[in-house]
Amino acid sequence: MPLLRRQFLQLVTGSAFASAPSSFALAQGYPTRPVRVLVPYAPAGPADILARLAAHKLSEQLGKQFYVENVGGGGGNTGMGQGARAAPDGYTVLVVPPNIIVNPAMYDTVPYDPYKDFDPVTVAVSAPTVLSTHPSLQVQSVKELVALIKSGGVKYSFASPGIGTPPHLIGENFRLSLGLDLVHVPFNSAGQAVASTLAGHTPIVFSSLPPAVPQIKEGKLRGLAVTSKTRSLALPDVPSMVEAGYPEIEGEGWFAFVVPAGTPKEITALLNHEIIKLIALPDIKEKLAALGFTAVGMTADESAALFRTESSKWAKVIREAGIKAN
Repeated sequence: MPLLRRQFLQLVTGSAFASAPSSFALAQGYPTRPVRVLVPYAPAGPADILARLAAHKLSEQLGKQFYVENVGGGGGNTGMGQGARAAPDGYTVLVVPPNIIVNPAMYDTVPYDPYKDFDPVTVAVSAPTVLSTHPSLQVQSVKELVALIKSGGVKYSFASPGIGTPPHLIGENFRLSLGLDLVHVPFNSAGQAVASTLAGHTPIVFSSLPPAVPQIKEGKLRGLAVTSKTRSLALPDVPSMVEAGYPEIEGEGWFAFVVPAGTPKEITALLNHEIIKLIALPDIKEKLAALGFTAVGMTADESAALFRTESSKWAKVIREAGIKAN
C-alpha cells in the first residue's frame, strides 16, 4: 500500500494550506467545549496510544480538552457504530485502523457504513508489518522460507495479532500469492503473537513492529522482511519485501482520524491542519518512531481515496482466503 509521504512534506511546509485560512476563520470558535476522541479498541493498543498522543497536543494547540474514550468490542465494530451515530458537530473524532474498511467484508453485518457514516480527516501514520521466524528455522531470507515451506514434510503455521488485522491479511496474501500450505493461528494482540513464535509454538509470525523489534535486535527472532516498499528506520538491517524479491507481498497498517459524516468542512479542515502539524513535532515524531509508526498526513480527499483502494484490495484477499469473523 503506497502511502503518499510526499503529501506529508507538502503539508508540513505549508504549501498545501494556501486555501486554508478562510476555512479556519469559519472554524474560529471551535472548539468551545471538550472534544471526545473515540477509540474503538481497549486501552494500551496502538490506536489508543496514538489517540492519547494526539489528544494531549490538540488540547494544547486548540485550547480545549481533547479526551480519549475507549469503546472496545466486536473487532472495533461497537465503537465505530457508536461513532457513526454521534452528532456531526466536531465534538466526536475517531481514531481507526484499516478495520474501518475491512470489517464489512469479514462480518455478516456491521453497525456502520465506512463511506456514508464517516468523513475522513487524515490518514495520520503508517505502520509496517514485519515477517519474522524462530531462529530454529534454518532460513536466512524470504526465498529460503518459501522454499522450506514448499519442500513439504512439515506443515508450518504463522501467528498474527488477530483475524482481519493488517498482519493477518498480509500473511494470507503471502500464502495465497505463493501457493503456500500454511495454517493461520490468530492471537489477541501482536505481543501474544510474537510471544508464541519466541516460544517456538508458531515458527513464523507476521506482526506490527513494536513487539518484534527488540526481539529481532536481540537475535531471539529473525526478521526476514518488512512489508513496506522501503526499509523501516526501526529495522535498518531488515530488507523490504521488494528487496527480498516479492513486491506483490506489500502492505502497511495505518491509523486514520475520521469524524461523523456531515461534520462542517471547516472543522474537518482545521483538524486536518492541526493533526498534521502535531505529527511533525520532533518529540511526537520520536515517540511515533519508537512505536514503529511513520508520519504520513494525507488530505481528506487522499484519505478517502486510500479507503476505497484498500477496501477493494483486502476484500479480494478476504474472499479468496474465505475469512469470516462471525
